[in-house]
Amino acid sequence: MHNTTAPDRIEFRDLNGNGRMDPYEDPRLSAEERTEDLLSRLSLEEKVGLLFHTVIEIGPEGTVLEEPGAISKSPTSEVILDRAMNHFNVHRIEDARAAARWNNAIQRLAEKTPHGIPVTISTDPRHGFLENVGASFTAGPFSQWPDGLGLAALRDPDVVREFARRARDEYRAVGIRMALHPQVDLASEPRWARQLQTFGADTDLVVAYTRAYLEGFQGATPDSTSVACVTKHFPGAGAQLDGEDAHFPYGREQVYPGGAFEEHLRPFTAAVEHGTAAIMPYYGMPVGLEIDGVPIEEAGFGYNKQILTGLLREKLGYDGLIITDWELVNDNPVGDQVLPARAWGVEELDARERLVRILDAGADQFGGEQCTDLLLDLVRDGVVAESRIDESARRVLLVKFRLGLFDDPFVDEEAAAAIVGNAETRQAGSEAQARSVTVLKNSVVLGAPLLPLSRGARVYAEGIEPEALARAVTPAATPQEADLAIVRIDAPFEPRDDLFLESYFHQGSLELPPGLVHRLGMIAQQTPLIVDVALDRPAILTPLIDALAGLTVTFGVSDDALLAALTGRITPQGRLPVELPRSMQAVRESAPDAPANTPDPLFPLGSGLEI
Repeated sequence: MHNTTAPDRIEFRDLNGNGRMDPYEDPRLSAEERTEDLLSRLSLEEKVGLLFHTVIEIGPEGTVLEEPGAISKSPTSEVILDRAMNHFNVHRIEDARAAARWNNAIQRLAEKTPHGIPVTISTDPRHGFLENVGASFTAGPFSQWPDGLGLAALRDPDVVREFARRARDEYRAVGIRMALHPQVDLASEPRWARQLQTFGADTDLVVAYTRAYLEGFQGATPDSTSVACVTKHFPGAGAQLDGEDAHFPYGREQVYPGGAFEEHLRPFTAAVEHGTAAIMPYYGMPVGLEIDGVPIEEAGFGYNKQILTGLLREKLGYDGLIITDWELVNDNPVGDQVLPARAWGVEELDARERLVRILDAGADQFGGEQCTDLLLDLVRDGVVAESRIDESARRVLLVKFRLGLFDDPFVDEEAAAAIVGNAETRQAGSEAQARSVTVLKNSVVLGAPLLPLSRGARVYAEGIEPEALARAVTPAATPQEADLAIVRIDAPFEPRDDLFLESYFHQGSLELPPGLVHRLGMIAQQTPLIVDVALDRPAILTPLIDALAGLTVTFGVSDDALLAALTGRITPQGRLPVELPRSMQAVRESAPDAPANTPDPLFPLGSGLEI
């Protein structure tokens, strides 16, 4: 398909190949006018296809994958041509040029559909350090920044805005036009596995970061320069019973004994006010929740009409796109494992009934699903009105038109290679990492604070790449030969691997293994010891703290960036975006919905030292 010039010399894409510029192809008309024109032309099959949004994978060297992938279920041409789908969540990206090539290839494939509806490519976060195919990807060719809690630790919305602007440019360079983020849930339950990508537990700061993030990715309003944001997980996913995650049956309940539901709602209210292109509800089902004195049904938020229609659409006045979280309808078998459909509270419904219930609740797109045939049958059987399909298809198309995808969905492979992960943006990300390092203890050793370290310091290290250590200080082979030791450890968790994705989610106790505490204590007896804890969620550091000469915590920081902070080459400025509880007993006694409320925390919210 080539751009064509209309008789009045307006260049347009003849998407339906009829040789004339129809209103939906006219770049001079508003997104609303073009949407109405196109909607009136679409078949039922095309409209139904708009309501599904599933995983897709890139073939070797940017080719179109025409077989099921590691996660994706079907050949690419099947979902685009046979199922009329055009929203896809891309998984692994290893090379920017190949990703751009692949975008262009699937956009050319989409041109073969009756009305040439372009593909919208979405992604989970991919600029940080967390590798979890159910939540986010490590940076790969993209610039690498602190994860969400690390950005929050800087207490500077301008840094969040700068990150979002640079990430937007990298996304657009490879054709990604929808971000399945920001994740603005309040991190109120210390055990919850999903908090690394949040902005922490200070509601006022989370609201400020939400606004800055949307401004960086979308601009003042979504347009052809934007990446559309899907703000999640409405109405706040942090209040998980016992901190268990709602991806899994044992984590389906969200509870509000602290009466803090309105706190969790505030970032989403800000997102609505700032024009987020879409909102994603979480899997969890509210238990014992009342809003304005009315009991809320104990059904998952994606199925919950009181939440999606009553609260989000009517009370908050939101008329944008609602995309469910992934796989609410069908179980997801992967290899020899399975992840049950997250139909919490309505498990007894079959797949057809679940589709009906989700649409009735007020959602527009089925995340992670491709069962277009079931929805077509429901309309043909008179169970779902075609006017209800139109209502959601209209919202979906409006976002596509506002993003300018109908006018130009293609990208430049060479530009992608030059923009993604360029030196300037990588440097900005590395500096943000170093600045986000949060110093919690800095003892006086031989009459002076241990930090910042001198370049000549002899350092024994564990958990740090030897090359990075040698670039910053003088390596020592043993603690006895060293002036001090630095050990990097991960926050503790209880490994699980029964259900698909479970191994990626760090859940359970926050207590350090006793053997690790003992071994670190032995090192501390031989030389002053600095421990850095990579916190994807809080840790109980009480048994360790007295033995340490120095303690830092990080939320997505490379070895080089940590050492830049410890040597003072870049001043660490982090402040805790969550509190570090004193004990598991304190965690169990606190309300899961009330942020930063454990009794007598070891380090309160906002803790952090200057060096």
